[in-house]
Amino acid sequence: HNQILGVLTIYSAQADSFRSDEVALLEKLAQNMAFGIETRRNIIQRAIAEAATMAKSRFLANMSHEIRTPMNAILGMAHLMQRDVVTPKQAAQLSKIDSAAQHLLSIINDILDLSKIEAGKFLLEETDIVIPELINRNVEILMPQISEKGLSLRVDTEYMPSQLLGDPTRLSQALLNYANNAIKFTEKGTITIRLMLVEENAENKLIRFEVVDSGIGIDSEQLARLFSAFEQADNSTTRQYGGTGLGLAITRNLARLMGGDAGALSEPGLGSTFWFTARLKKSLVPYSPVQQISVEKNAEAILIRDFPGKRILLAEDDPINQEIAMEQLSFIGWVVDVADDGIQAVKKAQLNEYDIILMDMQMPGIDGLEATRQIRKISGREKIPIIAMTANAFNEDREVCLQSGMNDFLSKPVELDILSATLLKWLSKA
Repeated sequence: HNQILGVLTIYSAQADSFRSDEVALLEKLAQNMAFGIETRRNIIQRAIAEAATMAKSRFLANMSHEIRTPMNAILGMAHLMQRDVVTPKQAAQLSKIDSAAQHLLSIINDILDLSKIEAGKFLLEETDIVIPELINRNVEILMPQISEKGLSLRVDTEYMPSQLLGDPTRLSQALLNYANNAIKFTEKGTITIRLMLVEENAENKLIRFEVVDSGIGIDSEQLARLFSAFEQADNSTTRQYGGTGLGLAITRNLARLMGGDAGALSEPGLGSTFWFTARLKKSLVPYSPVQQISVEKNAEAILIRDFPGKRILLAEDDPINQEIAMEQLSFIGWVVDVADDGIQAVKKAQLNEYDIILMDMQMPGIDGLEATRQIRKISGREKIPIIAMTANAFNEDREVCLQSGMNDFLSKPVELDILSATLLKWLSKA
């Protein structure tokens, strides 16, 4: 290309010795050659960028799997031990293990969330949002911390919209990030949650969420960098308050994904106001609450009472996670068959009748996706509930599980109360 373009340039410089149509042809040829080079360069650069994104996504999926698998073992074992007869001292120690593991899991989730956002792999749901219900749930979560510190919590809703569409989980995540920070940095006084309508059109509403505290406040220099990842107001080695500095960065990214933004106003000693906005679609369908299985310990009791003697196939290759699931299911009084890989799962599903199959996603031989597809082809197994129970926790993992023929999706570490509630849901449907 360079040599041809060089020759064309020389010829174009001798334009006097060519006819006008020849000059025009040479210029067109030179433009096309240059365009061809630029197009190929763009294609190559785009391919490199896409390959890098895919590599990062695979790395994140693998990291999620490798971290969540042992976390499932830690939390599951602690839960099983708490259920046994233990001394008060042992109960307190197990409670500390559980709290520390939950804290570690929240950090892992924050890192993975931020990485997914940066990789362009973060997907928002679009479902019904009932703002009063969302606020009430968050207040219930916050009240134990509020009471423990002797603070007051106020909800100031000059505007309380309804019939909206968006991602209620991520809205709650953003709001709780702010509220938990406010509680952490406030020793006395009041935490206020405030909602306002910023603008409205025929299709959506831009809503502003604020969390106002009477805490220590932040100076302007620290405030300017506070929404960057891993940044905190106090980065000294003697800092009083813990945290990773990820919550605010995630909140701003979530707000921008929802068509809004995030920021803060503060002065040292005078408290802070942290805000974010979200553009939420108007729903044309009136909201009707869906009856859901309560995620309570009573789900386990209902299973024991109403569904005795069920037979379950557990497809799981990790021995510790096998033990945890078997302990839980055996406690309910069910018969549990274990498949160490996808090939065994298909064979056992072919030979035996099961009420439910719990299916890991990554296994030797064939994975859980292919095992599910093969089980669905077995006569009489077309409608058996198959529930993914996997350390692959991304939205795309959920989608491929459902597309393969699975009915539901649980990400590890699996809370045993949620497992019981999910089993109850599908047995009740059956």
